[in-house]
Amino acid sequence: MVTPLEVRHINGVGWFEEAVQIQETWRLSLVTYGKCVYWVNGEKQIMEKGELLIIPGGVAYYGKSIPTVTHTQIVVQLTGEAPESLSALDRAEVLRHKPGCYELIHERMKAIHQQWQERPSYYVMMSQALLMEVLIYVNRELDRGVIPPERHMQAERMKRYIERHYREKVTKEELGDEIGKTPNYAAALFKSMTNQTISQYVHDQRMKRAVYLLTESQLSIQEVAEFLGYRDLSYFYRIFKRIIGSPPSDFLHERPPVI
Repeated sequence: MVTPLEVRHINGVGWFEEAVQIQETWRLSLVTYGKCVYWVNGEKQIMEKGELLIIPGGVAYYGKSIPTVTHTQIVVQLTGEAPESLSALDRAEVLRHKPGCYELIHERMKAIHQQWQERPSYYVMMSQALLMEVLIYVNRELDRGVIPPERHMQAERMKRYIERHYREKVTKEELGDEIGKTPNYAAALFKSMTNQTISQYVHDQRMKRAVYLLTESQLSIQEVAEFLGYRDLSYFYRIFKRIIGSPPSDFLHERPPVI
C-alpha cells in the first residue's frame, strides 16, 4: 500500500524547489491553477492547470514559479509498495499526464491535503485510500493510451458548457450540438474522459456552488436548492450528502456574521 509522507499546497509566485527524489519514493504534483516550470533530468516541462507530474526515486528535478504568474499545486510525497498493476509508479522516468477526469483527481487530492492538515482519526488510512483512487484513475487513462488532443478539446468544451448552464437540465443532445457530434457520441466521450456521466458532473458542479452559498451567503437551504435547480428539497439533501458527505445544515455555522 502506498502512503503519503508529506502533503503540501503550494500557492503564489515565489515558489522554488530543487532536489533529487529519494529512492523508493515518488513525488506526485497536480497543478490546480496557472502555470509553473519543472526541469526534470535537464528537460524543461511547463506545467499548466489540469496536469500532473509523477517523479520517481533517484530522479533530479528543479521547479519554480514563472515570474509574475500565480500558480497553485498540490504535492504529495509518497512511499510504500506499489501494486505491479499501477504502471504510473512502475517506471524509471518521469510521468507527465493531463487527466481527462481532472475534477475527480483534484477533489481527491484536496481531500488528502485536508486529512493531512486536520489529522482526524484514521487520517493515514483515509489518505491511503484517496491516494489509491487517484492512482487508479491515472492508470485507467494510461491503459487506454494517448488521448488525442481533439478529444481533450471536445471534453473541455462540454465542461465549459455545463459550467455555464449547471443550474439547468443539461442533456446529451445539447452537448452534442456544442461539439458538433451526435448525442450518443457526446455522452460516451464525456464519460470516457471524465469518468463521470453528464448527470453526475452536473450534480458535482451544483454541489460546489451549494457549499459556497451555504457558507458565504445568507440564503436559506431551501433558497440555495431552488437557485441550483432543485425543486424537491429532500432530493437536494440526498444529493448533497452523497457528494459532500454531510448534510447542508452542517455548513451554516461557517457563515460570516451579519453586520
